[in-house]
Amino acid sequence: MGTITFDTVSKSYEGDIDAVKDLDLEVKDGEFLTLVGPSGSGKSTTLRMLAGLESVTDGEIRLAGEVVNYLPPRKRDVAMVFQNYALYPHLSVYENMAFGLKRSTDLSKEEIKKRVNQAAEMMDIKELLDDRPKQLSGGQKQRVATGRAIVREPEVFLFDEPLSNLDAKLRKHMRTELNRIQQDLETTTIYVTHDQEEAMTMSDRIAILHQGVLQQVGTPTEVYQEPNNLFVGQFIGSPSMNIFDVVYDPGDNTLTGDFEYQFSQEVATRVDDHGGTHYTLGVRPEDLQLAEVGSDANTFEVVVELIEPLGRDNLMYFDLPEADTEGREYVTFVDPNYHPDVGEHIYLTFDDQQIHLFDEETGLNVLNEESPGRVERIAADD
Repeated sequence: MGTITFDTVSKSYEGDIDAVKDLDLEVKDGEFLTLVGPSGSGKSTTLRMLAGLESVTDGEIRLAGEVVNYLPPRKRDVAMVFQNYALYPHLSVYENMAFGLKRSTDLSKEEIKKRVNQAAEMMDIKELLDDRPKQLSGGQKQRVATGRAIVREPEVFLFDEPLSNLDAKLRKHMRTELNRIQQDLETTTIYVTHDQEEAMTMSDRIAILHQGVLQQVGTPTEVYQEPNNLFVGQFIGSPSMNIFDVVYDPGDNTLTGDFEYQFSQEVATRVDDHGGTHYTLGVRPEDLQLAEVGSDANTFEVVVELIEPLGRDNLMYFDLPEADTEGREYVTFVDPNYHPDVGEHIYLTFDDQQIHLFDEETGLNVLNEESPGRVERIAADD
């Protein structure tokens, strides 16, 4: 069984630097879970603690129910693929893939050869087994590194940003390949990346970290549509969520601040149940629509800043003429045949069923308070 449990796990370094803080997380047997977050969020440290390459300061890590905090890496039944491939330049592809089996197992030469050939065929590198790493492309090196992990037949695969050195086209292809292999082998996999697009396209579930603190765990759909807090809302999604400062008046269900908007009774009731008046409103780019002047009371004026053609859609960047938006970027999708002039004043609107409302003090999404798996602790509280 490849079930992994992080039970209140922390990692601290000298100088009171907390890389990971009280991590509670369970990875199911056979699951593909991605750890995602910006640089310094603690995702690689978490992976390295599981692999035995970093010690655990507090808490327990369990693999298949067994505490592995003090087990050496070779006894943890995990195989790790690194960002830099870590291939031995003087060894052939075959020798690189077989090296770990020769050093840490008592398998016969015939069994090792069988495993290497099977993995090479799975990774489509069988014709490269006699080559040296210097003869390989970046994508081929990544396949060798992955094949070296596969031959171990471990309980758990660990991937530490394995595709970051590849070009965009090859990276997308390798995502598909890694997903296919993981599904074929049904091996529990933890994948680390700072690329939220990789996380969204590859994962069964995503765990988002920020400043060493777990922010949310859920399926790609859950973390996108029901972000736990402001950090998750802004981090997950490209282009990023539009953010507005607003003040809520429960007397007439109205928002003021960056613009005016009146909530429907359904949304207003949910906000009233939470209490409070000062919020951060989040609206994803695809949830903003063009509106005609006076067509609806819930329209607001914006100034066109830039049109960026994408082919199927155009991205329209805009600003709010009556608000202090320094340091913020606003964007929405528009029809490719729509060509407003830069500096033109137009009107937008949105459906309040598609919004996110974050408490100004805690950052928590007040419209998502009943979400399963909600993480109440956020980095700002520590």
